[in-house]
Amino acid sequence: MTRKFRSYGKTYIFGISAVQLILISLIVGVVYVPDSLASPGADKRMNVLMLIIDDLNTWLLNKPERYSGKVIAPNIKRLADSGVNFTKAYTASPKCSPSRTAFLMGVEPWKSGHTDNSHDIKNSELLGKATSFLKLFQENGYHMTISGKVSHGYYGTGVKPDKYQKHTRDPHPPGAPLNGFAKNATGKVTERDWGPTHLKETEMSDTKIADCAIETLKMEHTKPFFIACGLFHPHMPWYVPQKYFDMYPLDEITVPPFKEDDLDDIPACGQKLIISRTYKSALKHNEYKKGVQGYLATTTYADAQMGRVLDTLAKSPYMDNTMVVLFSDHGFHVGEKRHWQKGSLWEDGTNVLLMFRVPGMTKAKQICSSPVSLLDLYPTITGIAGLAKPDYVAGRSLIPLLKDVNTPHNYPVYTAYQNHITVRTAKHRLIRYQDGGIEFYDCEKDPNEWTNQANNPEFDTIKNKLAASLPQFEMLPYVGNTNSGKKEKK
Repeated sequence: MTRKFRSYGKTYIFGISAVQLILISLIVGVVYVPDSLASPGADKRMNVLMLIIDDLNTWLLNKPERYSGKVIAPNIKRLADSGVNFTKAYTASPKCSPSRTAFLMGVEPWKSGHTDNSHDIKNSELLGKATSFLKLFQENGYHMTISGKVSHGYYGTGVKPDKYQKHTRDPHPPGAPLNGFAKNATGKVTERDWGPTHLKETEMSDTKIADCAIETLKMEHTKPFFIACGLFHPHMPWYVPQKYFDMYPLDEITVPPFKEDDLDDIPACGQKLIISRTYKSALKHNEYKKGVQGYLATTTYADAQMGRVLDTLAKSPYMDNTMVVLFSDHGFHVGEKRHWQKGSLWEDGTNVLLMFRVPGMTKAKQICSSPVSLLDLYPTITGIAGLAKPDYVAGRSLIPLLKDVNTPHNYPVYTAYQNHITVRTAKHRLIRYQDGGIEFYDCEKDPNEWTNQANNPEFDTIKNKLAASLPQFEMLPYVGNTNSGKKEKK
């Protein structure tokens, strides 16, 4: 019996690569066909495995100035090492719905007006005319598996999946809130809780979401497939099995860096966006380290599910013909600037994970430090697959960077939230709030964005240049509210 194994995306038989076997077969007159080409009549176009993780910040990128503690995420890190890891990737909007709608549809939030959750999206003419890249792939003959949280609050993607797994929230454990304070005014448990779940890991929604992707990878395909697999964790509440909490002993927990007077130079409008209730409650109830532990434990659980999917791909006949892209939809604060949530325009709220492995295109262990946007996903994924994107699609193709991370790519990246906006370059960040308040940071020297340099004349030239580049816009109305310019929600 012939023994096969895989290493770094290549098939080997008794230590001989597929390419070598083909050459040998030409000499001895025996035809060898690699597994990935073995299905008669199969469509050989590139498959897509798109992995999305909700609310996952970039602590695991090992930037000690941002977070110096231990983050156990071996599968995500292994994927990053196998291809191109974009360390300065940013969301187009730091909330779930506007971020996902933007990258799926290819429309900038500051043009669609969709810059917060609960916006009345039917009022956006641009989104109404847009085509999601999911629909584009399906229209071009791809099998479509949608598993878990892919879109959010916007169902205009136009896709009728061939295989589907719904995202649901796992129930609160008995005795919740486990942290003692995650209740609203009526005593109802809120999502601001953390602690071990009562469910078996196999019963959890994200486990089933990964199972669905795994089932698709185990199927025999005669046409290319697109698997969109979106995990809910580490979105709050942070309920995962006890074993994941045990990986982070409380006496080894490191909390994020903190500066006591950090908020003193932040404009009033920016301070109003800070959601400090969970941060203050965690301090009051001596739960801060347990909260960080909960976020880390949930991160590791999410990594384990992604690892199961990636391991299945590696053992499948599709490994050598499947692009893999993994990313998070936005960042997340766990007490930085006293904020404990998403929905900020600082680095912690906007910086996201983004990594690609593309057979025949990317090389291993490549790190790209050029600023890029999740809006770049649409032109990049369609470009790799050879599909023509609609003319309106925003973003830039990252294919040149996937081929060579040193390719010049000096473009500012924008992120909009409500009626506020920020621009990030390789070295600087400028934030403009609705009332005209400004923050400006020298991110190279101040990676935590602790010192607002808006009034420092040393930076006037670059500050004014970036300010002039910011688009004027107005967000959509919230559902049930017709005034889009005045109502702000946290």
